[in-house]
Amino acid sequence: MSQPLEELREQLDGINHELLKLLNKRAEIVRSIGEIKDKQGVPKFDPVRERAMLEELTRQNPGPFKDAEVKHIFKEIFKASLNLQEEDHKQQLLVSRKKQPENTVIDVLGTPVGGGSQVMIAGPCSVESYEQLRTVASALKDAGVKVMRGGAFKPRTSPYDFQGLGIEGLKMLKEVAAEFGLATISEIVHPAHIELAEQYIDVIQIGARNMQNFELLKAAGEANIPVLLKRGIAATLEEFVHAAEYIAVNGNSRVMLIERGIRTYEKWTRNTLDISAVPLLKQETHLPVLVDVSHSTGRKDILLPCAKAALAAGADGIMVEVHPEPQVALSDAAQQLNIPQFQELWEGIRLSGLFKEA
Repeated sequence: MSQPLEELREQLDGINHELLKLLNKRAEIVRSIGEIKDKQGVPKFDPVRERAMLEELTRQNPGPFKDAEVKHIFKEIFKASLNLQEEDHKQQLLVSRKKQPENTVIDVLGTPVGGGSQVMIAGPCSVESYEQLRTVASALKDAGVKVMRGGAFKPRTSPYDFQGLGIEGLKMLKEVAAEFGLATISEIVHPAHIELAEQYIDVIQIGARNMQNFELLKAAGEANIPVLLKRGIAATLEEFVHAAEYIAVNGNSRVMLIERGIRTYEKWTRNTLDISAVPLLKQETHLPVLVDVSHSTGRKDILLPCAKAALAAGADGIMVEVHPEPQVALSDAAQQLNIPQFQELWEGIRLSGLFKEA
């Protein structure tokens, strides 16, 4: 005589509860494995191990499930386990939104970055002379811009291109910034220059080519001033976030991220502006997120709509390159704005209603 329906349902409920307990017990073991792999720095996904487990399960399968169905069920369990490991890893990151729900706000010489307002950062690609720097600084001050960028060390694709004025460039930045009451940002390319940078500038920039220069990131983590980290030209957002984590885990929590375009097959722009990076980085991290519209586009004619798009996507600021005479600039001549062009761009941004000034 067959068992009554209710009795079978009770058995099924009991098995469901046992399965739930076993799945959660399995999840705890997976978490422990994930923690060990994190410490060892090895990938969480092991395809060889997964394939071996699936082969053993199908070999031991008594039915009535077919082998393909068993594989499908356990693949879903393995996938959920991997997601759990990755979620745990995200929660452990110092820069993660899960670790710190509230936005980080960084004070750059009195200018807040990452709060409810946006910041404009402008200045020449390279520091070339006092006259050049003073002309730009004066225009920025008149426009109400409080943060000036300027490259003293310039890592260039060709070794024959202008490499910057180095320490002399940093000294020029300090002197001109003091004269016009501006905060300064400049790229540092060597760990040994971090302490030097602290004497002359207000924010250390780590450029796209150095995003995964891990010794430089570690040194920046020991710095006493904020760091502006640029996304690498072919870096994933996960790699970008982990580069920021290198800085944070070494003691410097004042990190700003800047999207500067990524390399794709597109040739109409210098790079491809990944606008989706802005809300994603804001969602996954608590760090300020800015956009460099000059490097991401390499074109003067589309800077305004790209700046508007960045602000609409939630960017905490915009960076743009400005030079008194772009046609004779020693680097990035084609993409730098002259001062009237910058003033026109700045007016367009302000009139858009998307830019909230501090």
